[in-house]
Amino acid sequence: MRLNKFLSEKGLCSRREADAWIESGRVAVNRRIATLGTPVEDGDLVTVDGAPVGAREQAHVYIAFNKPVGVTCTTEARVRDNIIDFIGHEQRIFPIGRLDKDSEGLILLTSDGDIVNRLLREEHEHEKEYVVTVDRPVSESFLAGLRRGVRLAELATTTKPCEAWRVDQYSFRIVLTQGLNRQIRRMCEHFGYEVRQLRRERFVNIQLGKLQLGYWRNLEAVELQQLLA
Repeated sequence: MRLNKFLSEKGLCSRREADAWIESGRVAVNRRIATLGTPVEDGDLVTVDGAPVGAREQAHVYIAFNKPVGVTCTTEARVRDNIIDFIGHEQRIFPIGRLDKDSEGLILLTSDGDIVNRLLREEHEHEKEYVVTVDRPVSESFLAGLRRGVRLAELATTTKPCEAWRVDQYSFRIVLTQGLNRQIRRMCEHFGYEVRQLRRERFVNIQLGKLQLGYWRNLEAVELQQLLA
């Protein structure tokens, strides 16, 4: 088994994080510092920062969290107001993707590192729906520009066509299948709009619903089944 898969299946981290741990020399197999190509076989001793990686005793968890503004989506304990400390879950969990510190709303977290990359692969075009409030009236020409795709010179890319429709004078909904850095804020800035509030309300089939700000819930079995399908 590949070492990054082994670590993710133990519920320690995602495969991407495992690769970073391995590259930084934190992981050893049979007391030898591992490399990205190091395989793991039955009976091997795997350690992270010198601590043995034991068998996973708990079932994986999958939760939906209504993130407040000010919480940072990182597993780094040294970062103030990080999402892991805020939730305080008994298991080691990590976020599926990111939601800007200045944004709020739905983000999923799990102890199952095996599904993270699967859910974040761009080619799968998983939908994410947001409600956005801006600093001036929402015009039809603005929405049409968002729908067509926006050239973001600072990222050297053009956003994919998307759905966008008006909610009220200063708010609109938008459905994206991308996850570019501060994408919605950059798209709005392109047309001279400033985002005042940004809330994610849906990830694929998972809805924020009536989940209160700052609270989390376990995904229901049918939700998880549909998400992974």
